[in-house]
Amino acid sequence: MTSMVIIGAGPGGYEAANVAATGGVDVTVVEETGVGGAAVLTDCVPSKTLIATAEVTSTLRRAPELGLRHTDAFDVDLDAVNSRVRRLAQAQSDDIGRALERSGVRVIRGRARLAAGAPGHRHRVVINDGETIDADIVLLATGTTPRELPDARCDGDRILTWKQVYSLKEIPEHLIVVGSGVTGAEFASAYDSLGCRVTLVSSRDQVLPGEDPDAARVLQQVFESRGMEVLSRSRAVSAVRDGDGVVVGLEDGRTVRGSHVLMAVGATPNSSDLGLEEVGVAVGPRGHISVDKVSRTTVPGIYAAGDCTGVFALASVAAMQGRIAVWHALGQALQPLDLSLVCSNVFTSPEIATVGVTQTDVDSGKVQARSTLLDLSTNPRAKMQGIHDGFVKLFCRPATGNIIGGVVVSPRASELIHPISVAVAERIPVDAFQHDFTVYPSLSGSVSEAARRLQTFVA
Repeated sequence: MTSMVIIGAGPGGYEAANVAATGGVDVTVVEETGVGGAAVLTDCVPSKTLIATAEVTSTLRRAPELGLRHTDAFDVDLDAVNSRVRRLAQAQSDDIGRALERSGVRVIRGRARLAAGAPGHRHRVVINDGETIDADIVLLATGTTPRELPDARCDGDRILTWKQVYSLKEIPEHLIVVGSGVTGAEFASAYDSLGCRVTLVSSRDQVLPGEDPDAARVLQQVFESRGMEVLSRSRAVSAVRDGDGVVVGLEDGRTVRGSHVLMAVGATPNSSDLGLEEVGVAVGPRGHISVDKVSRTTVPGIYAAGDCTGVFALASVAAMQGRIAVWHALGQALQPLDLSLVCSNVFTSPEIATVGVTQTDVDSGKVQARSTLLDLSTNPRAKMQGIHDGFVKLFCRPATGNIIGGVVVSPRASELIHPISVAVAERIPVDAFQHDFTVYPSLSGSVSEAARRLQTFVA
């Protein structure tokens, strides 16, 4: 029987384990923190649960515009919110663990590393510095750790990483969020909605520098209209405790004072102490494990998936990398990873969802495309729900009209992006896409309307 050891039980690891077990492989998964890894226990699942609560408070605050009045103000019990967050994360971890058990996967709690000395073409894995397994296939899915600045060490009390915020029992009086990428923007949005005073420190001209510039512009305008302070072109270099608060130092000498600070300044791959150098697995300049489009490392039979590869920090991508690794190792038919088909979402309020070609690709001349942008404020359902900010943007090939990308800024953009994602994957032209029925009134109607507007440019 073919044997496989997976180091790390996050989305890349547990998805690979399920596929391998279904294919009759003897699978052992080694995980240090818990099944589901950081994505389930301290990152994606907890943050999106917190954001779901924040969405409700945003809706309640919009109620007066809809003609609804309430006499008693509502309070946010952050201790109860975070207790629910932790409980749901553990429940999801338990569900994944039970699924692995039903598949016959062996799960070991602990650390593992590669070692030399395995016979033939096998690979040796040492678990907890004791048990040794020689396997035909190894998958590295070890994830990342929140990055810390040398002069801003996180203490889990006032200076926090995004993994530590779920221990808070009360809404911070004034939360400083350092970093305006996806993680920083999501937490800034959530805590602002929960009623917290928020200052967002951004080293760039505007928030979300890696996202669609039109979408980022709308989000920053929304943040500022709600009273959030956004410090653009401001690079944080330090964060220290000061009594019952914190002081964040900026590169230009200014300081920002608050009650808490959340450091969202990136992540470092968990690639050290894995025995990579000992067996010849190459890593990039920032420590990410080097892989190709079928998840192979530089050593035959050793694969890697997820954030530790630096390919695309999404749970969906990690899961696909893990599945592809197994299919390739078992000699099955597969499609190499195609990042042009990946749809992603920023869970701010409003959400920002994207797929395919980007505005940067078009502006730089890398891709020839026609585009149209339709403001959501013209949508009847948006008007009914009191939604003022957002848009739908579509890109298509100038000659064929095939849809090659899209952006949605809207509540539940993560749901609205799906038909555009299908259109990109299936190379559907706007001429065909515009004729598909949508419900009236609905937010999805703006997706079809954008296609109709784009078709006039193609024709």
